[in-house]
Amino acid sequence: KMEMLKLLEEYEGAKQREEARDSFLPFVKAQWAAFIHGRHHEIMADAFERVARGQLKRLIINMPPRHTKSEFASYLFPAWFLGRYPNKKIIQTAHTAELSVGFGRKVRNLVDSEDFKKVFPNLQLRADSKAAGRWSTNKNGEYFAIGVGGAVTGKGADLLIIDDPHSEQEGQSADPAVFDRTYDWYTSGPRQRLQPGGAIVIVMTRWHMRDLTGKIIKSS
Repeated sequence: KMEMLKLLEEYEGAKQREEARDSFLPFVKAQWAAFIHGRHHEIMADAFERVARGQLKRLIINMPPRHTKSEFASYLFPAWFLGRYPNKKIIQTAHTAELSVGFGRKVRNLVDSEDFKKVFPNLQLRADSKAAGRWSTNKNGEYFAIGVGGAVTGKGADLLIIDDPHSEQEGQSADPAVFDRTYDWYTSGPRQRLQPGGAIVIVMTRWHMRDLTGKIIKSS
């Protein structure tokens, strides 16, 4: 009976690891013990899986603060994406370089954790490239973090993530130039760095009709 129980536990563990590799929500639950499941998480997870499979090239998620959008889009999703495609390249942006590099540090530490390695044992960080905002995988994948307005010269992206490109203070501004600068940077900078077949994910709280979401929708 003890031997049978051990075999069942090993089978369940292997099944859970396979589910976490294949689907985003099981991966979230494997890495985040305190996660509280909500209906909106299922919608986001389905969209992220379609992005990863190459079925969805442009995704905008607009939600109020404190709805787990950054934890999903800028922390757990890039880690899962690199676990599945360790040779691909990610550019992560936010309204400040400090915030963007902070995301990079969290993703790097997750990828280097034991819980992550149980799901994706073949992905490792390159020993000579572990800076918080700029690191590489053992399969030549890359992660690069910049703030809005930062230069992306020489960088390519299979996945471009833009997380809250406007601060709350900017969102309350009556000056349209604040939003025009962000949109000009987006169109002339990171959007031009997409690899063939690359995807753009924008997650943000809406603060103004002229914010990045508004201007992208208007121009489409």
